[in-house]
Amino acid sequence: MSGNPSTAPSRPFDWRFTAPLFVGSALNPINSSLLATALLPIATGLGVPLGRTAALVIALYLACAVAQPTAGKAAEVFGARRVFLAGIVLVAVGGLVGGVAQELGALLASRVLIGLGTSCAYPTAMLMVRRRAREAGLDHPPGGVLGGLQIAGIAAASLGLPVGGVLVGALGWRSVFLVNVPVALLALAATLAWVPPDGPLDRSRRPREIASDLDLGGIAGFAAAMATLLLFLFGLPEPKWGLLGVSALIWAGLVAWELRARSPFLDVRLLVSNKPLTAAYFRFGLVQLCAYLVLYGITQWVEAVRGLSETGAGLLLLPMTLVSGLVILPVSRRNLVRGPIVAAALACLAGSAGVLLLNGSAWIGWVVAITVVIGAAMGLAGAGNQTALYAQAPAEQLGTASGLLRTFGYVGSIASSAVTGVVFHTDVTDRGVRLIAWIMIGISVVLVLISFARPKTERARRGSDPHETEPGEHRARHRR
Repeated sequence: MSGNPSTAPSRPFDWRFTAPLFVGSALNPINSSLLATALLPIATGLGVPLGRTAALVIALYLACAVAQPTAGKAAEVFGARRVFLAGIVLVAVGGLVGGVAQELGALLASRVLIGLGTSCAYPTAMLMVRRRAREAGLDHPPGGVLGGLQIAGIAAASLGLPVGGVLVGALGWRSVFLVNVPVALLALAATLAWVPPDGPLDRSRRPREIASDLDLGGIAGFAAAMATLLLFLFGLPEPKWGLLGVSALIWAGLVAWELRARSPFLDVRLLVSNKPLTAAYFRFGLVQLCAYLVLYGITQWVEAVRGLSETGAGLLLLPMTLVSGLVILPVSRRNLVRGPIVAAALACLAGSAGVLLLNGSAWIGWVVAITVVIGAAMGLAGAGNQTALYAQAPAEQLGTASGLLRTFGYVGSIASSAVTGVVFHTDVTDRGVRLIAWIMIGISVVLVLISFARPKTERARRGSDPHETEPGEHRARHRR
């Protein structure tokens, strides 16, 4: 759907175009954190054990990890705006189902619908931004647009807990589901009014051709492989090795399938040949793993060892999200890649070393310093790797590639929960937090090595592909 630059609007990325994309991208992270304050009231209201409500968290994570790249693939076949709108409708339906649910099964269905719907936003937004930039004759969109997608997610995630607490306290637990309905309707109206439609669908394609373009077999295999892997991680510290074995077999079968697929969902050959793109996935996942080890592990430690309340622990960790959001915008505006990626790796290493110094008598301000450093790492990695992905992913596969970036982030966050579950299985102690620190240091060393390495394919492409230029070389065009 490329347009003619001469017919493009004079301000292609004004607030009317970007606002629906930012709102849509915020729905996923805010729903991830919104529920935390409602789990106990839900258990009480429905008369179920509190432990069973954890399934509501797991359901969203599983749905999102699979749906993000799937939505990107669907957007490449059917059009980004169509899939974006479909996702918003699913969010509204899911919110309504959760708001009237009378049993846990209905709430699980609601969370899955919300997960599927919110997962449509980010990969389709990336596609719509790329299309808009191409129509305006730009090599890149303005950096603030890509940064805005990241900031919307971070701001929403940090607001989820306090907003959830206010909603539950004032209106009851059903409000954390129903709040999705008006927000989704506003996003729907704004998208219909301000985001240009996709081009006409090719009505001549037969169902078999559409299925082949979507690679339904690849999507099903990826869903099964990812679900079994995440269920194994969720089951720790009581490992179900059989489940991990099944996951490994499914992954192997998926690779074999995708190598023969005409339009592969998970393009194995691309991941092998395009090392800069693959590196972006691993870097993002490793930073998320370190960051969530601090979020999950240090939170438990300050509560159990230092005796802080849940509110106090949350306030200690608040600088992480604030700093992350503050870092993203200036980095994104200049479309920086390599510098932020290297800085993020070094910040992770410094923060991990800081965790090693924590003990029962350590100054509590040291925890704040660690969260500031890790927050900077999150912001730098989010902006740098997103810009790298935009440059490295083939234009026709940007939707799937963007979804996979988010999936790697989910795997990192879930893995961190598994690590803290194993380390603190019996008790939360200073010794356990030191073990987490050593694990973080090991992860950070790997991250540093990956971040400093510059694959030959990246070096070869610089100078021939305008998307590979370092910031500043096309700055005049970025400001358009």
